[in-house]
This record gives sequence, structure tokens and C-alpha cells, in this order.
Amino acid sequence: MITPAEIRDCKAQGRRISALTAYDYPMGRLLDESGVDLILVGDSLGMVVLGYPDTTSVTMDDMLHHTRAVARGVSRALLVADLPIGSYDTPGAAVDNARRLVGVGARAVKLEGGVTVQAQVEAITAAGIPFVGHIGMLPQSVREEGGYKVKGRSDAEAQALLADARALESAGACAVVLEIVTPKTARLITAEVGIPTVGIGSGPDCDGQILVTYDLIGLFPWFQPKFVSPKAQVAVSIREAVAAYVEQTRSGAAGG
Repeated sequence: MITPAEIRDCKAQGRRISALTAYDYPMGRLLDESGVDLILVGDSLGMVVLGYPDTTSVTMDDMLHHTRAVARGVSRALLVADLPIGSYDTPGAAVDNARRLVGVGARAVKLEGGVTVQAQVEAITAAGIPFVGHIGMLPQSVREEGGYKVKGRSDAEAQALLADARALESAGACAVVLEIVTPKTARLITAEVGIPTVGIGSGPDCDGQILVTYDLIGLFPWFQPKFVSPKAQVAVSIREAVAAYVEQTRSGAAGG
């Protein structure tokens, strides 16, 4: 079983971290059996599972339900669960909801932000709950920001993101996700902090990479991030299989 300490130590060991998302038992089990280091029950389930336009409609009950399901299939990888929007407005709420996620099987939690949520992160880690950070493009803030925008373009933005990463490291994070950060800024942060950086759309120089599994395997064909090169086309296979079944059923060839 991979521990938060082992994830943190990957940086010093020069071992890159592989991470993917899961939202249900079979996907969690498949990823675990395939050797992924870290499995995230992400609030991205709002789009790829629940059909919302973004993550801001995902509730704590949603996260508990899906984390509980994934946990049944994961025995080796570090299972991390997202704290959804509105669940960590205060340090007390952050700890209470982190404990709820741990109670259904998560072994670490993640929330979005850096300096502005340092008190929440310190409270979580002081309660003995392992924590993974998330800075850069913050999906829970997409409506306020008017879309998904690349972060770290200017020197001022780069230094602010570095301050965020340092705040999370100081607060006890075992790793930090960098989402849609310019490769130059991601490289800077990776060099300057002692915890691993796990990139998504942030270039090749992070200490690891994370993707939404549905993007990796082509299971959500209605939207494809520019930075993803799918390794399979599962949606195509499903459509072909279902079309063949429908045809066989209508022709009377399928039965029993």
C-alpha cells in the first residue's frame, strides 16, 4: 500500500508519480491493478459522470458516494478525494468534511488554493489527515474567472503560484497538483519546493502527471482537452458494440 510519505519521498528518489481519476468501483480496481501510484476521486465527476457543465454543482454527498465506491476497489494506490466547493470555507468545516471522506475510504484529501487556504490545510494536517494541494487553474473558480485559463504567464503570476506552493508545503502537503500552468512556471515551482509537483496540462517537468481517466481512454467524446493524447477510444468501442447488439436484436440474431 502506497503511503502519503512514500508519495512525498518520490521527489528525493527521482521517481515520477503516475496519477489518474476514478469515480466508481470497476475503474478504481482497474487502475489499482494496473500500477497507478495515486488515484483521485476528483470533483471532475461533475462533468464526466453527472453531466454538469463544471464542478461547481458537485456536493459533499456526491463525493462521499463516489469515494466509497472507488475505495472498495483500491488496495494498493494512495486514494485521494476532493473536497468539493463550499466544503472547506473555514478550517473547522475543512477538517469535518475531510474526516467524512476518510471515513468512507479516502487516505488523503485535496482542495483548491494556496496562501488563501493555508489555515484550512494546516487544520487538516494537524488533525492527522494527509493532504494533497491544487494550484494553478482552479476548476471550482471557473465561473468567477470566466473560463479555464492558463496560469503563470507573467512573472507576478509565477511568483504568486510559487508562494502558494510554498504555503502548502509549509502546511504539510505531501504533494501539489499544478493545473494548466505554463511549463516555465511549473518547472520553477518544481525546482523550488521540496514536495512533488503533479502536473496536468503543465508541461513535462513536473515530478509526476495526473489526467482524468476518461480523457486518457476516450470515454468522454464530447470534450477533449488540448493537452491530452488519448491512449484508447473506449467511446468508439462502446458505440460499435451497442450498434452491433441493436442490429442483432432487431434481426433476431441475438437472444438467450
